[in-house]
Amino acid sequence: MNRLDPKIAERLKRNADGLFSAVAQQRGTGEVLMVAWMDDEALHRTLTTRRATYYSRSRQQYWVKGETSGHTQHVHEVRLDCDGDTVLLIVDQEGAACHTGTRTCFDTDILLSDSAE
Repeated sequence: MNRLDPKIAERLKRNADGLFSAVAQQRGTGEVLMVAWMDDEALHRTLTTRRATYYSRSRQQYWVKGETSGHTQHVHEVRLDCDGDTVLLIVDQEGAACHTGTRTCFDTDILLSDSAE
């Protein structure tokens, strides 16, 4: 049963599978940690528990970040983007955010950078 506030639900733009993207960002530093998928129920669970809850497309089930790994995300703020197709979760990350064991999913392959090497 979808328990998401109807005022929020009507603003969301979902893909053909009823999903929208969710970006997790570290509170205080702004570090982008990961991108995952949510549906209305995952967002509802996140808003009510403050535990980042996502929807796994491959397993077709909900998962709470850190439930098995201990690498939890405590959610401090949730923002909806201007188009309504992405939410931003401002979190405190415990341990690795990436399933590969790294701090962030964006620290492996830098395709373009202005920083000196």
